[in-house]
Amino acid sequence: MIQVFTFYLFATLVIVSGVMTIASRNPVHSVLWLILAFFNAAGLFVLIGAEFLAFLLVIVYVGAVAVLFLFVVMMLDIDFSELRAGISQYWFPSVMLALALLAELGAALLAHNAGGIDIAGRTAPTPAETSNIAALGQLLYSRYLFIFEAAGLVLLVAMIGAIVLTHRARKDTRPQKISDQVRRRPQDAVVNTQPPVGQGVEL
Repeated sequence: MIQVFTFYLFATLVIVSGVMTIASRNPVHSVLWLILAFFNAAGLFVLIGAEFLAFLLVIVYVGAVAVLFLFVVMMLDIDFSELRAGISQYWFPSVMLALALLAELGAALLAHNAGGIDIAGRTAPTPAETSNIAALGQLLYSRYLFIFEAAGLVLLVAMIGAIVLTHRARKDTRPQKISDQVRRRPQDAVVNTQPPVGQGVEL
């Protein structure tokens, strides 16, 4: 009974958060509603035994993507009223796309309920005492080790490329010269003076 109640609670909160993400006029509030939707979706993944997907949703999407959206929205001076001015012309294509996606979901549910596909026979056998994360980790670091390392290398190259593309030399700033700072002597940095009474120090 508690599982059914928890499922409907998380599902309701996901739907409400998704609707509020779209309906909120303040973009910061939209990002906060999106974070709430991610957390509740992670709860649904935990209920079906997919702990890895739940952790991935919280760590990657909430901890990185949603926070990045939040900082970008808060730091950039974007005129959202101007962006919403021409949104009315996209209502018809968006409704048609939503109906097409809904039809695809309905067709998938009908095909699943019709049977004829042995899904259980295609899954890898997992011992009952092994958790989902442990089984996935054993598979990633044994059979798919080179593919996993290649994916990490691709992400590393993408990160370095983004840093190189965004970094530019500015001529209006004075860069730090560490060698000059190391060679500087105390007598060059400190000057002892004895100014007369009533007069300031001349630099």
